[in-house]
Amino acid sequence: MKKLGFAFILSILLVSTNLMFAQTKIATEHKTLEKPYNPEENAQQKIDLLLKKAKKQNKFIILQAGGNWCSWCLLFNDFIKTNKLVKNELNKNFLYYHLNYSKENKNEIVFAKYAPNGSKLGYPFFIVLDKQGKVVKLQESGSLEQGKGYNENKVLAFLKSIK
Repeated sequence: MKKLGFAFILSILLVSTNLMFAQTKIATEHKTLEKPYNPEENAQQKIDLLLKKAKKQNKFIILQAGGNWCSWCLLFNDFIKTNKLVKNELNKNFLYYHLNYSKENKNEIVFAKYAPNGSKLGYPFFIVLDKQGKVVKLQESGSLEQGKGYNENKVLAFLKSIK
C-alpha cells in the first residue's frame, strides 16, 4: 500500500513539474514574440484607410482580433510573417490589420459594427471585409491550429476560401 502511495505522489510531482515547465516555456515564447496590437490606435480610422487602399488594389481586408496578452494571437502573427506560402498569399490578396481587444481598449464600437458576437469565437479570430467594408467571413482560429502552432494547409485553405 505504501508503494502505491509513493508512486501516486511521485506521479503528481512529475505532472506538476511538467506543467510548470510548459507554462514557463509559453511565458518565455510570449515575451520574445512581436507585439503587433496597438491599444492607443484609432481602429476605425485605420480600417477606413485600409478600405480606401483595398478599393485601389482590389483586395480584401483581414482584421485579426486579439491582443498582445494572447499567446495564440502572437503566434499567428509570427506564423504569417515567417511562413513564405502564407505570407505570399496574404500579400497577393489581402491587407492585414491587428484589431486590438484589451483592458486598455476594447474597441467596442468597432467590434459591434463588424463582429458583434465575435468574442464567442475565442482569440484570435478573423474578420474578413471586402473592399466596400462588408463582412464576408468570420473565422475562428482553433481549427487552424496544429500542436503548439498553426497548420500551413489549413491557413492557406482559409485564405483561398475568401472570394
